[in-house]
Amino acid sequence: MVTEHRFSGRIAGFGTASGTRLVVGIWAESPLGAFTDVMMEDAAGHRTLLAPNDEVAAFVSATYSFDEVRVVPVTTRRVDGGLAVTAGDLSVRMRVGGLSTLGRLLRVVPSLVATHPAWLRVIDPVASRLVPGVHTAGTAGGGRREFYGVTLIRDLDGVEATRAGESLGALTPLHPPVRFGFGSAPPAPSIVDVVTTIRE
Repeated sequence: MVTEHRFSGRIAGFGTASGTRLVVGIWAESPLGAFTDVMMEDAAGHRTLLAPNDEVAAFVSATYSFDEVRVVPVTTRRVDGGLAVTAGDLSVRMRVGGLSTLGRLLRVVPSLVATHPAWLRVIDPVASRLVPGVHTAGTAGGGRREFYGVTLIRDLDGVEATRAGESLGALTPLHPPVRFGFGSAPPAPSIVDVVTTIRE
């Protein structure tokens, strides 16, 4: 029997001049309720999950690969021009820009089609060629299958990120790709509206 989990929300991905790359999931609807989590890979390749509770930590760490999992207070709030996220000693303020070129193209595809696993399986080879490192379908941890259905892409025009009070440096492309799962967030700093479907 196949169990399907659907997560609807946003994913922000970007790099910093320190070499730390971050992927922030802001989930409005999910089997675990509304929550925000942060996946972080530093310049040395150390991968850390910052999760708001044990349930989220267990599910996410069973789906993706990390060297360290930490349960910490995680909050998200709207600020002038964008969003602010705090996760333990990490603080991120993102300035959200306009639709990217690819984001405008995605609006042509109806949402029900754009988020359906059958469609995402078919377009995966095209997506990986259009945006290096990105996949729309693949195998996750624990024998799970995962599908990313992006419906909108906005540029990130600026990011201020600190950890333990120290700046992570200026906003940069997300490069090299992060290694949490079968695919990475896009290299261009962005925030996407997405429906993630996980089957097990």
